[in-house]
Amino acid sequence: MLALLAAVGALVVALLLWRSFAGQRVGVTSPPRRAPIAPDDDPDFLRQLSEQQRKRRDEDS
Repeated sequence: MLALLAAVGALVVALLLWRSFAGQRVGVTSPPRRAPIAPDDDPDFLRQLSEQQRKRRDEDS
């Protein structure tokens, strides 16, 4: 029984090492990753923020 558990454990460790250190898989394409955009770099966020500020100024006037 102990030998079976050791074999399963060794297979799990081998699988994890293989998955972490394996090179790029051939024939499998993945979509390119986009870097996250910070709010102050996002043009849509800045536009929306500008519109909100303009509305507040118009309401206060």
